[in-house]
Amino acid sequence: MDDKFYQPKREMKPLEFKNIENVSLPVENDTITAVVLKPESKSIKKTIVFFHGAGGNISTYQYITKPLVEDGFLVVMVDVRGYGKSTGKPTHQNVAEDGQKMFNYLLTRKDINNTKIYLYGASLGSQIATHLAKDNQVKISGLILDGGMSSFTDIAIHFKPEYKEFIEKSIVSPYSAKEDVKSLAGLPKLFIYSKDDSTVPFEQGQVIYNNAPEPKQFLEYSGEHLQAMVVDPNQIVKAIEKL
Repeated sequence: MDDKFYQPKREMKPLEFKNIENVSLPVENDTITAVVLKPESKSIKKTIVFFHGAGGNISTYQYITKPLVEDGFLVVMVDVRGYGKSTGKPTHQNVAEDGQKMFNYLLTRKDINNTKIYLYGASLGSQIATHLAKDNQVKISGLILDGGMSSFTDIAIHFKPEYKEFIEKSIVSPYSAKEDVKSLAGLPKLFIYSKDDSTVPFEQGQVIYNNAPEPKQFLEYSGEHLQAMVVDPNQIVKAIEKL
């Protein structure tokens, strides 16, 4: 039932950045892509590796990353299999493999390896980012979850509560943010959630936060799903700067 969780789009909106580098990597019989977005300033504050939500592609979520690039962050936006210019079909297992493949490549680049690297998971991307953080925590400096679900199983139950018993038995998460986050002791973590979110329940963010060891910060805003960078970009950017 993996295809129930992913709604990829091939059509790309124009990217609103000045310095764009396209990256393409072979993976099995497919290709995964990303864009490296470099700030105008020569001194890079941090590198943010961004994994987006279930719908669209990287161009859909550029409103989240644009304030970071403008503030001096180097941002890498990843399209896993099936999204944008990436080929193939997304599954829970292969999108996690795609994240690791892209991360391994980024570590070979001096412009990125010489900076502090932070993983940013938005909505469904929270599962990839937290799983990647668990497997690579000595290589990163922090984790950011924005409107992230606690697990694939939990979000399925949220949308189909009448099938709760069936879902619990048949849709078992191969990995989950609420479990993977338990291993991230000592890694700075920022959680961004809204009680007004009608897509991912606020309570799922609280579950992940409560399971997370210190250091951690919970940042609450008022607005719909993944609208923190629209509602209060200055607060979000400052929190990431301090992370």
